Amino acid sequence: MLSSKELMERTGVSRATLNNYIGMGLIPKPVVKQPDAGKSKARRIGYFPSNTVNKLERIKALKKQGVRMEDIALKLGGQVKTVNDNPPPNPERRADEKSNKAPSPASSVEITPRGLRLTIENLEHPAYLLNNKFEVEWSNAAAEAEIFGKPNGMPKDISDRNVFSLLFGGMGRQCVDRATLFSFHLEIAKNRMSKANLLTMDPNLDEAQIEELADLYTNVEAVNSRQLRDTVINLGNHFGNDNRYRLYASFFREGVFFAYTPAETEEDSLLQILSRRDLVIRDLLRNRKPYVTPLAVLVADLQNSVKICAELPPDEYFELINQIWRRMEPIFRKYYATHGKHVGDGIVYYFFPQPDCSYVLNAIECAWEMTIAMQEIDREWQARKNWANSLKLNIGLDEGQEWFGAYQTTTHLELTVLGDTINQAARLSDFARDGAVWVTKSMLSSLSHRDRDQLEFGIKRRDTDGNQIVVASTYGWIANLVDLNEPGNLKLQDIAAIPVTEIIDFKPKEND
Repeated sequence: MLSSKELMERTGVSRATLNNYIGMGLIPKPVVKQPDAGKSKARRIGYFPSNTVNKLERIKALKKQGVRMEDIALKLGGQVKTVNDNPPPNPERRADEKSNKAPSPASSVEITPRGLRLTIENLEHPAYLLNNKFEVEWSNAAAEAEIFGKPNGMPKDISDRNVFSLLFGGMGRQCVDRATLFSFHLEIAKNRMSKANLLTMDPNLDEAQIEELADLYTNVEAVNSRQLRDTVINLGNHFGNDNRYRLYASFFREGVFFAYTPAETEEDSLLQILSRRDLVIRDLLRNRKPYVTPLAVLVADLQNSVKICAELPPDEYFELINQIWRRMEPIFRKYYATHGKHVGDGIVYYFFPQPDCSYVLNAIECAWEMTIAMQEIDREWQARKNWANSLKLNIGLDEGQEWFGAYQTTTHLELTVLGDTINQAARLSDFARDGAVWVTKSMLSSLSHRDRDQLEFGIKRRDTDGNQIVVASTYGWIANLVDLNEPGNLKLQDIAAIPVTEIIDFKPKEND
């Protein structure tokens, strides 16, 4: 039998790692008994079987091969524990001994009946997710209190969550390594936003803060790699307190995840979490609180879908729908769209502010490219089926400032927007016919003159000879464009008095 001290000396693992492995069931719990006379002053010591050394060496070898900890646990037959199990006790801690030491990050690792599950929910130390505009989308209580100086919670409006403004008001005011803290964030931001955009993004920054950020931005090297980055930062104050943390940055399509852990602490558990990108994002989305944000909404619906569905065998109809959304997916990614939901053959996508491009123009460009892609799909099915049907996507667009959050169950998560914006976009999609793109006047008015000049828009009318003409650069009320008393138009009464227009053409300008 080996004491825990002897085991650590032979294998080179820390006590935190040893306790972590016990919790995972990778090594047995120690047998606690009195030490041999003269070997220790402790009343009771934990002893492990001698073959524990071999198990620890095997774990170490698997980790060097890049095997993830959850796979190691399954491979070595980790014992099953419930999620609510308490962490294993320190075998050498006296029963009457008090400790104020914070729990290690290992508490964020759970053993479930299906094996090891990693989560960010119980991280003891600060962590937060920044979107592409470097606004805080998610943060834990430790980050809000210790890093951002917001112990009562974050602002509800996402535009008030600029990370640099929050750092200036929080840890950035007092920590020894203030420049390192800001530079680490700026190295990552530099490849995502221009200097001018960075310095004008938050009106709450004062002149001195803007000047400091400008100097740091100029001197840092932009991070181009998406590999995990880390640095050591002293978050202590200038009165001699030393409080060193290792700060990690992990990259995701949804943003950049930052996590702190004490520099002297074993970081295995945190690295395990960061290696599982899918689980990190799932947990972040699941725990993200709703916030108010500017956004544009796109709703698209397949015209005459009931008729088309009746004419096609079920397998071919699903083939068609899947082909449409597969063809659209790269377009959505190109314009930074966030998937809302599918309802039958209809879809909802959201467009949020981006560092160096217009989210409103992104939504309009995306819609226009979707109509072009749909024309190609229509030609393919015309040739394949030789039918009279015409495949058209009717699209409605609107913008506004709404609450953004998630509906969720234990097995399902759906991002959604609450408010008039999505309802009006959906009604415009219902109103649109023959593959048209309709947009509200408020949305077009939010574009810059240069962006709006790329669009040809207006209202189609009939002249005295019955020919269709376009009255360019005009808007119309839904109430003046259709008979709202017809049964099929009753649902359009919600948007009867909203000025709208149709996108007729889009001609991107070359960069200056």
